[in-house]
Amino acid sequence: MFIVIAYDVSTQDKAGATRLRRVARTCQDYGQRVQNSVFECKLDKQHWVVLRDKLLKIIDQKQDSLRIYFLDKDVQIEHIGCKKPIDFEEPLVF
Repeated sequence: MFIVIAYDVSTQDKAGATRLRRVARTCQDYGQRVQNSVFECKLDKQHWVVLRDKLLKIIDQKQDSLRIYFLDKDVQIEHIGCKKPIDFEEPLVF
């Protein structure tokens, strides 16, 4: 599967800076950095399960967020953590 992982890790404290480095290093083990907080990865299902598990153990879901784009067939997006995305199927009221 071909996926794009984008992340936003809060660095308000030392623990956040550590999480940011750990997320980046973990993603580097599985893919290629294409932007500061964006990685492209070509993985089989088994490696994806391992990578996802590692990332979930690193991030703080109350402060950080991961966006995972599955780009093989039908585009699917998985969101984990804070900053909930807009549902484009609902009316957009600002």
